[in-house]
Amino acid sequence: MRVDFASLFEVVATCLGREGMADAEAGVLFLKAMHALVRFDDVVIFAYREKERPIDLFSTFGLEDHEIFVGLYQAGPFLLDPFYHAARAGRAGVFRMRELAPDRFFSSEYYRTYYTQTKLAEEVGFFVPCPDGVTVVLSLMRRERSGVFPPGEFAVLDDAVPFVLAFVARTWPDLSLRFDALARGTRRRRHEPANAADRVWRKLNLTDREASIVELVLQGYSSESIGLTLDISTGTVKVHRRNVYRKLGISSQMQLLSIYLSNLQS
Repeated sequence: MRVDFASLFEVVATCLGREGMADAEAGVLFLKAMHALVRFDDVVIFAYREKERPIDLFSTFGLEDHEIFVGLYQAGPFLLDPFYHAARAGRAGVFRMRELAPDRFFSSEYYRTYYTQTKLAEEVGFFVPCPDGVTVVLSLMRRERSGVFPPGEFAVLDDAVPFVLAFVARTWPDLSLRFDALARGTRRRRHEPANAADRVWRKLNLTDREASIVELVLQGYSSESIGLTLDISTGTVKVHRRNVYRKLGISSQMQLLSIYLSNLQS
């Protein structure tokens, strides 16, 4: 695909001449800039901070897809998303999903149960760390009919990283204030954990170690990778997994995911 320089420079000129754009206006400009560079089907832009519910800044989905990619995702599955964990780790730049996914992600129950509903061939994300622990992720998605991003187009996106970093810094400089406002608007009982995942583990009476292992299992990490991540032996990981399954009265990862998601939404 040839770069549409006229459209790209039009976006740059608009950005230079505007401050304080609304989310929708900024999203449309980003969409237009990316369409000048590569081919894709959809865009979604999320802001993340710690384990808080991500803020949906912009998306191009129809009603049904919006429920899957945004509504359902914000309800809890985001906690298992490789993009979310890369955002929390402070990654910066542009990455393919398969670069960030754990070793068993594409065979995990999360992938089979939730991610396959998206019918994506590939998702590529620009990761932009912002002040106060916020990261904005601007995702470009290609459906199965479109195939993955060719190497040449991905290289163009990599060249666009400085523009995207500057665009986000100019457009969304104070997202932490929006997270703070949302937190104040959510009433919690005293001593209740502040995030959804921790509330689930407390409700299910799991220890901190069991919760850490189960989270990694659900994200798609093998027992070997979990052991390396937590600096414990693979055998110890398997013992904890068996204890969790026995405690919850289950025998499969499918049941574990079902319990996790149902408790997130209760």
